Amino acid sequence: MALSEVTTAFLKRFRSAPHLSPSLWTQQCRRYALPADAAAVQETDELETTSLAARPSEKDIERYDPAGVARRRNERHSRRLPRSRYQYKPPRYYRGPLHPHQPPPESDPSSRLFVPGPFSLPRLEQTYHETFAPDYMTMTYTHFPPGFSAPVKGERLRSWIGDSPYFKNRPPRGPRGGDVLRLLRKPITFRNVPKLEKVTVHTMVKAATDDVAHLHVASMVLQSITGVRATAHKVEKSAASFGIQAGQYLSLTCELSGEAMYHFIGKLVDVVMPKIKDWPGVKGSSGDSSGNVALGLKAEEVALFPEVEVNYDMYPPKMIPGCHIFIHTSASTDRDARVLLTQIGVPFYGKLIN
Repeated sequence: MALSEVTTAFLKRFRSAPHLSPSLWTQQCRRYALPADAAAVQETDELETTSLAARPSEKDIERYDPAGVARRRNERHSRRLPRSRYQYKPPRYYRGPLHPHQPPPESDPSSRLFVPGPFSLPRLEQTYHETFAPDYMTMTYTHFPPGFSAPVKGERLRSWIGDSPYFKNRPPRGPRGGDVLRLLRKPITFRNVPKLEKVTVHTMVKAATDDVAHLHVASMVLQSITGVRATAHKVEKSAASFGIQAGQYLSLTCELSGEAMYHFIGKLVDVVMPKIKDWPGVKGSSGDSSGNVALGLKAEEVALFPEVEVNYDMYPPKMIPGCHIFIHTSASTDRDARVLLTQIGVPFYGKLIN
């Protein structure tokens, strides 16, 4: 009984649907009932009939010109709207100030050197413009009353005295005593207040001579704490005593500027330095006499950066490297650079060499 009901329901599905016309069923059955040759002839006739019905007219074929349509559309838009700046392609190379094609300024979005941003204002940069720079001018202010005339100073380099032809076209002589001349320091004004220019983070991975994995880990650490991809450097000369061969990659460098630089120094001063136990500060003789100050961090001190401290288990043990940090300022003397970094919060100890 059940089997007969299933068979009846199955056969009902193959009956003609109410929405399908009997002629359609007849055509399908006739198509499959015809021999192979007759079916091919019928299919060819149907295709030819369809293609002839959809064929465009001769006038439409003659008028078909996509290039002309695009050209006329561009001409119509150029008459109504000014030419877009993004249609201008600046020259790839700078060929001098007299060349007819000059590249646009870097602030122009059509320039090849355009960098969008900044999209945020770091706290340290905002504090510098609002607090550090005015305080710096106050601390280094030199008052000159009205009518003041600076005393005439002697020549820093002595001139050759005499009429001998031996003195002709010779450079000035050095100062007496053989001391090296110091840089002349200009008065600090609102135009030349020292500021941060860039920061260079460098590390030399000595263990990479035996295992390159140490170099990869160091690159990951530097990229995480700086936000800039590290650049690897080759060894130029071999040193057999240290087991170093020319061509090996043993050092990494990251250069920070702008927003990334302020974020990095802010983390260094506010987060990392207070966590270092018994740390006296930066040595007072760490300048290079041109306004650049350097300091070093050990491996356990690099691990105090928040990016490394949170994911400390991600790095293999004892493979986090130390690093050297070079802070470049626009100051011309170490004293001015030290005053700027002291305002930011970097402590100094020992004898201060200006």
